[in-house]
Amino acid sequence: MSFYASLGYLVFGSRLRRLSEYFLMEVNKVYEQSGIAFDASWFPVFYILSQQQNIPLIDIAEQLEVSHSAVSQLITGLKKKGLVKTAPCPDDGRRQLVMLSKKGEELLQQVQPVWAAITEAMKELTDEHKQSRLLLEAVSQVESAVQETPLSMRILASMKN
Repeated sequence: MSFYASLGYLVFGSRLRRLSEYFLMEVNKVYEQSGIAFDASWFPVFYILSQQQNIPLIDIAEQLEVSHSAVSQLITGLKKKGLVKTAPCPDDGRRQLVMLSKKGEELLQQVQPVWAAITEAMKELTDEHKQSRLLLEAVSQVESAVQETPLSMRILASMKN
């Protein structure tokens, strides 16, 4: 049994992070080997922009459930690469609307077939083992549970017992 597997829940987050980093690394290999200048970390923003253009930056942050500043930093990086543009919101000049640039639209067309292939490969991967099929559902349940009662509160309550 591997070190991580032997520690069970004590390293659950570390195992999820390692798996996530592995997936991102492998997907980035696919982009690179396909000659596509795309980073897997851009996916959430690109996906949202593929569904809705001219979206307020704050709405992106809310959909991704991350801080405004984290999305702002990512958008700034994508702007420097010429992949997105921003404009002041006509209703509220303090808010920034985000949209794909022409270069970003072209990149989106290149990455969408990769996204379809990722979905197919992940489905195949999880179909290989019966328990793997439950992975997305289980992750969703854990996410819901920690939204109801944060993990830190659960740990502190357990320490009082």
